[in-house]
Amino acid sequence: MFNNSAKIMFFFILMLGTMITVSSNSWLGAWMGLEINLLSFIPLMSDNNLMSTEASLKYFLVQSIASATLLFAIILLYLNNFPMTELNSTFNNLMIYSSLLLKSGAAPFHFWFPNVMEGLSWMNALLLMTWQKIAPLLLISYTMWNNFNLFVIITSTIIGSLGGLNQTSLRKLMAFSSINHLGWMLAAMQISESMWLTYFCFYTFLSFSLTFMFNNFKMYHINQLFNSFFNSKILKFALFMNLLSLGGLPPFIGFLPKWLVIQLLVATNQYILMTIMIMMTLITLFFYLRLCFAAFMLNYYESNWIDNMHMNNFSFKCMLLFSFISTFSLILVSLMFFIF
Repeated sequence: MFNNSAKIMFFFILMLGTMITVSSNSWLGAWMGLEINLLSFIPLMSDNNLMSTEASLKYFLVQSIASATLLFAIILLYLNNFPMTELNSTFNNLMIYSSLLLKSGAAPFHFWFPNVMEGLSWMNALLLMTWQKIAPLLLISYTMWNNFNLFVIITSTIIGSLGGLNQTSLRKLMAFSSINHLGWMLAAMQISESMWLTYFCFYTFLSFSLTFMFNNFKMYHINQLFNSFFNSKILKFALFMNLLSLGGLPPFIGFLPKWLVIQLLVATNQYILMTIMIMMTLITLFFYLRLCFAAFMLNYYESNWIDNMHMNNFSFKCMLLFSFISTFSLILVSLMFFIF
């Protein structure tokens, strides 16, 4: 991604745009930060091939529509402060909320997200799944509209789980997984301000550990998973444990944020919402388990348990560290809780 100095500059401007939005005390300042963020991400996306050019164009058009809608809603919001101007505040809030959902890629405004993801490199896809969601989600937390929010949470979890069932592309699989997790974040957001940030941090770590491996081995499709790692079963186990952790299987750290959200939903008597979300997460787990069973159970040719050629490789050690944290952290956290 950082193959020239211009990309490094745009990357820092991208971070600056998000920081402006997060620290802004007016809607106009927040909109300006979002625009800076958008215009610096477009050059990062283009990798001089047709797919990335198409993805950057789609992303630009969708984000421009969302930004224009947001600006229009902000102007209407300011008009409310003037006498002789009576506007429907519910409609105004809905416009702001919808434009921010379109920016973050939540269902039912998710139509652009898997297609854009498909045309990106893994590092850009990671940015789109994690960093690019911070500013819109923070603004959504200011304008939470409960009636519509319930519909968005249910739609995001359903589309995120059912959409990934028929995918062979790993990037699209990660995109639908992101939509599903976004539903959980919005559910956490309507109960607790800090809970969605906790969930987001866990999701960012798990997404990073997976995309780091995919990027290192240049994997873009499911069949590449089965044909790789002939020399090292440890890497193969690490990859699929990370996948299961992202899905939220209980022994792994990915289950912890889901557990916390479930506790909050039970505490606020939202049993129906919790049941729907858990059922949809089980579908997500199904397609992760389907991948893992196919890779673990079939008798592919593999030479050794440990390949010594990889042991001195820095990226190999990083992968093992991330996988160890992802796999065993929940057990360690539980032990610390009972001890202290």
